[in-house]
Amino acid sequence: MDNLTRFLFLLLLSAAATTNTTAHNITRILAKRPEFSTFNHYLTLTHLAGEINRRQTITVLAIDNAAMSTLLDKHLSLPTLKNVLSLHVLVDYFGAKKLHQINNSTTLVSSMFQATGAAAGTAGYVNITNLKGGKVGFAAEDNDGSLHSFYVKSIQEVPYYISVLQISHAISSADAEAPTAAPSAIDLISIMSKQGCKAFADLLRPSKALPTFNENIDGGLTVFCPSDSAVNGFAPKYKNLTEAQKVSLLLYHGVPVYQSLQGLKSSNGLLNTLATEGPNRYDFTVQTQGEDVSLKTKVNTASIVGTLIDQDPFVAYKIDKVLMPRELFKDTVEAPAESPKPSKKKKPTKKGADSSDAADAPADGPSDDSADQKAADEDSNGVSALHDAFTIFTLLFSLLLAFLPLSS
Repeated sequence: MDNLTRFLFLLLLSAAATTNTTAHNITRILAKRPEFSTFNHYLTLTHLAGEINRRQTITVLAIDNAAMSTLLDKHLSLPTLKNVLSLHVLVDYFGAKKLHQINNSTTLVSSMFQATGAAAGTAGYVNITNLKGGKVGFAAEDNDGSLHSFYVKSIQEVPYYISVLQISHAISSADAEAPTAAPSAIDLISIMSKQGCKAFADLLRPSKALPTFNENIDGGLTVFCPSDSAVNGFAPKYKNLTEAQKVSLLLYHGVPVYQSLQGLKSSNGLLNTLATEGPNRYDFTVQTQGEDVSLKTKVNTASIVGTLIDQDPFVAYKIDKVLMPRELFKDTVEAPAESPKPSKKKKPTKKGADSSDAADAPADGPSDDSADQKAADEDSNGVSALHDAFTIFTLLFSLLLAFLPLSS
């Protein structure tokens, strides 16, 4: 292998490996750390999680549950809280090492609050000060100049794409905390009732799940509303659920982020729902085929058949089935939807057997897990396994090439 060929091949492998490792998901990073669950929740609720994931160079200054509790005691509206949290997302990379290498002791860094254009002047900049003894302080440019928040530790770093650092307290900013007008109120029940989802709206109206839906509308909400015929056909199963299970089922039809139809088509994968909490996963998988979008639970599969409203940060879709989470229906297996199939040659029957009996004989029963269950598990596990295998292959091949003699 000549030098040029070897170089080009290594460059190709390096580019492929980089493509597989630079994507990040702030929700998953923080989900491993329960002490940041409140901060993680509000990143999702305010849409910031999606904005963080779309950027390639970012630093997230995370605060733990105690610090978030102090911030929430200010009773800021959700749009205002988004401004404050945006101040904790820097549009540059700062790992722990880089923090302690800041020249001239201090530097100003633009935050996502500055990037929105909502900040007055340079109020959206964060002042990072490298103090003596390895201490690093953070302050908003528009505060009184005092440092009230300090570097605690690094949570996760992927140089130079994303760095997640813990700081001691929320960064205070008068400009970010100024009252922000909320979007106009949306009547979820009315929208559903007028557009073919009245039966689902009637279930939701008296339920304890409704306040959760309404609380999420301003910060970002996607609702998958089963059609009237789907809900009516599901009624016997619904009646057999406890009140708590009914609430979980209804919450399972909401996702606490805005997901446009195009976004759903381009981001196949697992979605957490309003019912997701701790070990209770209550998720489902989005899959597309052409222009068709399907929602696959581990029990059944529903298809999006229409859009009720799409008004960012809120969108509602009509689906053709009630979504059935495995957490509530683990013993239920839905028969696959009927579809035209090529005719098969009939197997010869034993002598004396009635051919009509053979045709009407039931098919083999389903295994403990449904086909949808297996497909969902294979989708989520397969991508991870493929990525790990490719990474190992890249490393081994690079080592092999390193030991090959260079041609003259």
